[in-house]
Amino acid sequence: MIVSRALGAPRKEQSTQVSSQHNAGARGRRPAVFRMAEWDADLDHIIPSSILPPLWAKLLVGFVSLVCFARSYDGDFVFDDSEAIVNNKDLRAETPLGDLWHHDFWGNQLSSNTSHKSYRPLTVLVFRMNCYLSGGFHPLSFHVVNILLHGGISILLVDVFSVLFGGLQYTSKGRRLNLAPRSSLLAALLFAVHPVHTECVAAVVGCADLLAALFFLLSFLGYCKALRETNKEGTHSTFWVLLSILLGAVAMLCKEQGITVLGLNAVFDILVIGKLNVLELVRKVLHKDRSLENTGMLRTEGLLFRTSLLALGGTGVLYVRWKIMGTGPPAFTEVDNPASFASSMLVRAINYNYYYSLNAWLLLCPWWLCFDWSMGCIPLIKSVGDWRVIALAALWFCLIGLICQALCSEDSHKRRILTLGLGFLIIPFLPASNLFFRVGFVVAERVLYLPSAGYCMLLTFGFGVLSKHTKKKKLIAAFVLGILFINTLRCVIRSGEWRNEEQLFRSALSVCPLNAKVHYNVGKNLADKGNQTAAIRYYREAVRLNPKYVHAMNNLGNILKERNELQEAEELLSLAVQIQPDFAAAWMNLGIVQNSLKRFQAAEQSYRTAIKHRRKYPDCYYNLGRLYADLNRHVDALNAWRNATVLKPEHSLAWNNMVILLDNTGNLAQAEAVGREALELIPNDHSLMFSLANVLGKSQKYKESEALFLRAIKAHPNTASYHGNLAVLYHRWGHLDLAKKHYEISLRLDPMASGTKENYGLLRRKLEQMQKKNV
Repeated sequence: MIVSRALGAPRKEQSTQVSSQHNAGARGRRPAVFRMAEWDADLDHIIPSSILPPLWAKLLVGFVSLVCFARSYDGDFVFDDSEAIVNNKDLRAETPLGDLWHHDFWGNQLSSNTSHKSYRPLTVLVFRMNCYLSGGFHPLSFHVVNILLHGGISILLVDVFSVLFGGLQYTSKGRRLNLAPRSSLLAALLFAVHPVHTECVAAVVGCADLLAALFFLLSFLGYCKALRETNKEGTHSTFWVLLSILLGAVAMLCKEQGITVLGLNAVFDILVIGKLNVLELVRKVLHKDRSLENTGMLRTEGLLFRTSLLALGGTGVLYVRWKIMGTGPPAFTEVDNPASFASSMLVRAINYNYYYSLNAWLLLCPWWLCFDWSMGCIPLIKSVGDWRVIALAALWFCLIGLICQALCSEDSHKRRILTLGLGFLIIPFLPASNLFFRVGFVVAERVLYLPSAGYCMLLTFGFGVLSKHTKKKKLIAAFVLGILFINTLRCVIRSGEWRNEEQLFRSALSVCPLNAKVHYNVGKNLADKGNQTAAIRYYREAVRLNPKYVHAMNNLGNILKERNELQEAEELLSLAVQIQPDFAAAWMNLGIVQNSLKRFQAAEQSYRTAIKHRRKYPDCYYNLGRLYADLNRHVDALNAWRNATVLKPEHSLAWNNMVILLDNTGNLAQAEAVGREALELIPNDHSLMFSLANVLGKSQKYKESEALFLRAIKAHPNTASYHGNLAVLYHRWGHLDLAKKHYEISLRLDPMASGTKENYGLLRRKLEQMQKKNV
């Protein structure tokens, strides 16, 4: 039934259709179309005819994709999400929209030496719109967008795969024929349920990959549209070619991989529309055949024009992006990508190829997934005697076999599918391959989102070949359905692991036990929850695995400082700044430890060094002010705290310390002025209300002081000092009954407060004396 439908359309459309074969001259179009439809019909036992109509096929793909990742809809912001969303100033309403075009993905200036140069302004714009529409940083809205994007991309791939498998064949009314409905549906289903996509869908920052993939596919379909607008061979619609280039540029502004669609479009045009047979071309070149000029590619002027447009457009877009980046490629460290720092070119080549084999394994068997593969997770291969060389040998054995079939097969349909499948697998992966520039990771599941479409295409072709050459079709159908079910189950499980950081980080311990960053993140998560003892254990393991892991040293030093283990804390922090001299946070924390050890001069020097490396460092100015206050250098302390508030106007501790210091030194008028200035900037800060209330009470502004005390108590009703000092105010004011009430509340909350007990005793004696006088 399907075969007869496929044959019917080409008989009517010989004069207007665009051929989708490599070389239609020798065999003619009808046999090629027949083989295409016959091959697709071999999958009938896997894909029933009832779900072949396009609408039903797309509904099925969309539904399955949502089922796979729906569990992540109410997840938290995890891992990189905090830096890209919560801490990204470009997402805040007060940041001008124009700044997005000069900042990287994380909100840093592209011109900065510390920038990762990840230029994705359209993704950041989508994040900002999400924040605006949802009323703040609510993870749910971000996760829902990602899930819907994946569903939309999976649906769009039904059309893309129908072109890749079936070619471009049109009816007389201009409607494209889907000559491979079963193949396109199966490939789209395999893509929709692939577990390697979990990072892109469940992590909010994965929106960059999803948006890039969306516009990548739209660009490809737009290019196909350009080839549809034809009345005779070689003509095309320049408008659609230019629109395809524009969509490729938009994809790149979502994530860097997006620009590779122009390369895929060129390969599709040359091999499918231009009908270039590489093997035949090589034979003619070797034999100096005069018929070389008759090859399809060389005789099609339209093809040369289109590919020239693609080349010029891609070059222009890349040049503009390079100009915007300004300072060249980002500076990555050895722990990010150790192979790229190897001195031997042979070692680099072996390890790069081993990384490719690991990526291939993740596509083939996506069971061992990890949020981060750096920091010793994959030890370097340093000699050809390492048994892991077998993996890269197996990879190239398979690749060479596929390439030979793609180039040398006599079946034009087989050549086209294998070539396009390999193109879709390899071309989008090229920016992550380390071939053109150093990348900041070893293996990253997110970069496999687009290449996995090529893998799904090749896998579907493989199932078709197996079905054709075996009689056990039910066994193959059960195997394919088993893969779909197992992958769906794995997606659901993995989506659950991405819902919060604790599950995500712990899931990585079994996959990458040698990864220092995994242990660091588990420790950090435990420390945030107050479990310092367990956190210390994981931080120590992170430092053991990577003795130069300065961030683990810094965090471990902080915990030891809080536990008053100052000697070891100083040793760790000193080692951290020795390894990384510009590590401002470690310098500040070292200063805090030295201050606690009464080594004031060394502490001041550490604070000054931190500020030298990070000029806008309000917390460091705050700690420097505390040091000066301990040394009774009051003017210096006030200046340091003022600097902190200039850099960070909502720095409550700095404002509070200024008010308290001015109060303690008798400068009540200045203390009152500073307190009022602070409350204008931070009107709901209860600690500032309390400090200013104390100053106003001493200035005998009792009514205003009372109002501030009551506001502070309303915000924090169980703070004993708030009730105690309000009681002192009432005591001075003469409202003795109210004073008695708040002294008693304060002592209930903190029975050991000696000052409050003494004042309460004085009040009780005064009340007893008054009672005796009345008697």
